[in-house]
Amino acid sequence: MKKILKPLLLVPLTAIATTAVVMYPSADAQQREATVQTMPAAAAPELVTGLPDFTRLVEQVGAGVVSVEARIAARQSGGFSSADPLAEIFRRFGMPLPGMPRQRGPMPEMPRGISQGTGFLISTDGYVLTNHHVVEGADEISVRLADNREMKARLVGSDAQSDVALLKVEGTGLPALRLGGSGAVKPGQWVVAIGSPYGLDHSVTAGIVSAVGRSTGGQQYVPFIQTDVAINRGNSGGPLLNTRGEVVGINSQIFSVSGGFQGISFAIPIDTAMNAVEQLKKTGQVRRGLLGVNMQPLNSDLARGMGLPDSRGALVSNVEAGGAADKAGIQPGDVIRSFNGTAINQTSDLPPLVGALPPGSKVRLGVWRDGRERAIEAVLGEAATGNDNRFAERADNAADNAHTMRGLLGLRIAELDANDRRQLNLKAGEGVGIVAVESRAAREAGISPGDVILAVGRQHVGNAMQLQTALASVKPGDTVTLRLAGRGGTRFVAVKTEASSR
Repeated sequence: MKKILKPLLLVPLTAIATTAVVMYPSADAQQREATVQTMPAAAAPELVTGLPDFTRLVEQVGAGVVSVEARIAARQSGGFSSADPLAEIFRRFGMPLPGMPRQRGPMPEMPRGISQGTGFLISTDGYVLTNHHVVEGADEISVRLADNREMKARLVGSDAQSDVALLKVEGTGLPALRLGGSGAVKPGQWVVAIGSPYGLDHSVTAGIVSAVGRSTGGQQYVPFIQTDVAINRGNSGGPLLNTRGEVVGINSQIFSVSGGFQGISFAIPIDTAMNAVEQLKKTGQVRRGLLGVNMQPLNSDLARGMGLPDSRGALVSNVEAGGAADKAGIQPGDVIRSFNGTAINQTSDLPPLVGALPPGSKVRLGVWRDGRERAIEAVLGEAATGNDNRFAERADNAADNAHTMRGLLGLRIAELDANDRRQLNLKAGEGVGIVAVESRAAREAGISPGDVILAVGRQHVGNAMQLQTALASVKPGDTVTLRLAGRGGTRFVAVKTEASSR
């Protein structure tokens, strides 16, 4: 498209034949004008002075950072880590993993592997903190100190939900790091990471905190610290330090398209990590409170329709039958705006607060309903640990029995069994699982493998036959409303049906 330029208003310099009286300012007026023009504006105060020098910090704390090596023996495997969310989705419905032939008989063995990461000492008697994903499935773990001493490590406990693992090495007088409070971390402050990216021990990188309280979708109980500190493979489990040399986080994830650092990295707040550590020391596992609700974000339209003064809060889309929220009288359509006095600004604010409390805790909720906010008390239930594979025991022929709805929805579906429904908090005879999405319309509607179809319009479905019956009167080109359950909670989507999949 050509850019259209507005014509400038041109004033000719030729004389205009008019009569005018010209007034010249006095000498005093000219002097006053010159004074005003030359007087400088008041200088703004300096908000940032100088650049930090991290050499003293690194000299003092570097000895407490260790390299972690986890050895994994050869074993039968389907080729995906148990922590891989895609693998979990396909295991959930007994489907073969994409790009892999369905195996009959014994699975092939994976070769012995080595996982490398970073950790740091949190006590002089040898407790080491690192990431769960660094040591997951390890048969042997060792740490190497800054002075090149190698020590065998024992896994005290590990928590997949927070991605925290606690190790123990034998020793005394070891160089432990000081722990700071992650609650005081603010966007814009300087932070430092020390770790072993690609095996390059004790590499130092620095940057600023980009944001706090971030949700990455996978670990709902962790309000991540986002930074622009360069983090790469091998940095996992290393400390994020403030300028006083105190640990404020554990480097855990990066956002990347290429697999390398792209300016966005995430750290687990040290307060969250230490909550897990105390439980791992006592019992070897982490127990969390559970409210038992599915939530969705509020937008301005929903807030206006519900009579809310603003769009702050978490909208309850579903309540787990018999759960803590159900027993307390919370209903779908309620908006949770505070938890134990802490404001809930968005949906992701609530799970970390709930998960930080043990099961059985009494909590106070500020809930908006029917045009006003009311206080509701609840007693928290217990969340699943998330460390086990809930669907590993599905029958081997489940994939062969999967149904295809390509002609209309472009979805491959599978029946749910009692265990699936229990783990997904579904009632008996409720829902049909989605194992593959094969139409563009369904993908664009946001349907994903692992979602569960609960209803077509208002017609509930609990198996493939009921789904086919609900779609019997639907023609290609019609738009169908589906009620789905998934990791993000319960939601409605509209899908335009197709004559064939794409």
